[in-house]
Amino acid sequence: TDKSDGLYVHNLDGTVRQFFPDGPMNNVDVRSGFVVDGKPMVLVAAAERDRFGVMTWLMDPDTLEVRRWGFISTSMGEPYGFCMGRRGDAFYVVPNNKDGVIHQIRVTAGPDGPVGVVERSMQLGSQTEGCVVDDAADQLYVGEEDVGVWRFDFDPAAAATPTQIYAVDGVRLTDDTEGMSIMRDGADKYLIVSSQGDSTYPVWRVTGTGAETAYAYVGRFAIVDGKATSGADIDGVTHTDGLDAWSGP
Repeated sequence: TDKSDGLYVHNLDGTVRQFFPDGPMNNVDVRSGFVVDGKPMVLVAAAERDRFGVMTWLMDPDTLEVRRWGFISTSMGEPYGFCMGRRGDAFYVVPNNKDGVIHQIRVTAGPDGPVGVVERSMQLGSQTEGCVVDDAADQLYVGEEDVGVWRFDFDPAAAATPTQIYAVDGVRLTDDTEGMSIMRDGADKYLIVSSQGDSTYPVWRVTGTGAETAYAYVGRFAIVDGKATSGADIDGVTHTDGLDAWSGP
């Protein structure tokens, strides 16, 4: 996302495939298998900070072409952070705002575009932004910028009670707590968080399930200036907002 202009779609070599000038966007996320007119599509969505809602697009998995789909209004004022989640056949967008309000909004395909229904509202004490849903574990992680990382049960029928995973301590995790990602590496699972205040990425190994989920701090890293195998310069990364991670083919 370009925070002032819209959504870019890139090839992994960095070249631009498409650009949608759809307004000021913050975080973006995707989920595959979203059926529209009988065809499984990739649902792409981002928080839109001008009209106070969520903008959506659809990517055809056969052609990789993306098309604009529609807008979902929210009732929380300006949505700030954002992520998506899936529970079986149910797809959700999860915007949050600077007052710590988090909405779990189920998205379905209507005759004229997306339809969003708030199934649950959650609350933290101050400004939130980064979040990620672990679909397999049915858990939502949210970063409260100056406080730390929290976990919610992602079942909309469950109590909206947060569990603190890690508090900002100025050593392993520095405010602002920003983007976060779940990375699976073989049988192992990791939570990676952007510690924006010192431009590092602390990592926790995640084990167990449900209320017994445990987090073992592994370490942290920074992304510094370097060289590609071609010899080209690669910029380091500082003050990261959004974050995603992947391990595998």
